[in-house]
Amino acid sequence: MKNLSRRRCSNRVWGSAALSIALSLALAPAALAAQPVLVIHGGAGVERAGLSEQDEKDARAALEQALRAGHAQLAAGKPALDAVTAAITVLEDAPQFNAGRGAVFTHDGKNELDSAVMDGASLRAGAIAGVHRVKNPILLARTVMEKSRHVMMTGDGAEAFAKENGVTLVEPSYFRTEKRWQQLQKALKEEAFGQAHEDIETAKHFGTVGAVALDAQGRLAAGTSTGGMTNKRYGRVGDAPIIGAGTYANARCAVSGTGWGEYYIRAVAAHEICARVQYAGQSISQASEGVINGDIPKAGGDGGAIALDSDGSFALPFNTEGMYRGWIGGDGVPHVALFKDEKLAEPGAKAR
Repeated sequence: MKNLSRRRCSNRVWGSAALSIALSLALAPAALAAQPVLVIHGGAGVERAGLSEQDEKDARAALEQALRAGHAQLAAGKPALDAVTAAITVLEDAPQFNAGRGAVFTHDGKNELDSAVMDGASLRAGAIAGVHRVKNPILLARTVMEKSRHVMMTGDGAEAFAKENGVTLVEPSYFRTEKRWQQLQKALKEEAFGQAHEDIETAKHFGTVGAVALDAQGRLAAGTSTGGMTNKRYGRVGDAPIIGAGTYANARCAVSGTGWGEYYIRAVAAHEICARVQYAGQSISQASEGVINGDIPKAGGDGGAIALDSDGSFALPFNTEGMYRGWIGGDGVPHVALFKDEKLAEPGAKAR
């Protein structure tokens, strides 16, 4: 009887231990669940002198709308990739930014659009460059990632792929805005008289848009979309659609850049930031500051970036007068800023 009693006691102990372990395993995902975060930019190079009161108001409204659109995806439990594409689609539709609807003009008076997206969890990526009729280039970049064996497509081939896969195409006139047209005319006039471009709007417009996101499962994603540089020639492609240069994400880090693309390409800027986080043990703030406000200016370039770590920490470094930027967390409250002297609300000590 004593042995039977001891066995019963032992069974109860082991049963309790097993139950505790089971409960711990069941609760572990909830305990480890990440707090979703979405960070966006609408381009560096913002200048107060170049913005009317209405321009500023419209830009802030578009940034907030993009943040809410991306947050809705995260709140519904969708992956970071969905949040990134939702936010960028809104920014592409807003004429305030140099992407999609508000793209700048090439030397030949056309709009050439580039975009890329990358899923940090799988390292899958998709990119397109030099398209003229794709309403939302970010959606085509994602379609390349999900429905082809390739990473990058360009020009007519990319548009043929878009048509085959039901990605919305529009007439080139859809992208024409008077503001961008006048920027081109100014650049052409300066060029004709042998003048150096005097302002940032015509010389190297930074209105690229981008987003990085962390979802509740801890997955990261990044995306970028742009119209390139005013008065560009010869099918020039910048850093935005180049994986590792203007766009990059892995399991630890996600980055979208905005700036003088040639310098971001040479520095492999987006990947360099993530490499410093992953291999050098730097914080997201240290890594992004070192590249954006160190390496890029030292080489002769300028611009900004948004960078997000898998722990939810993020940084928004830039070295121009301003950068359209914003973030939104689990509470669904959007925070936006435009100028360098404008303090952006921080989630505790996580924003840098």
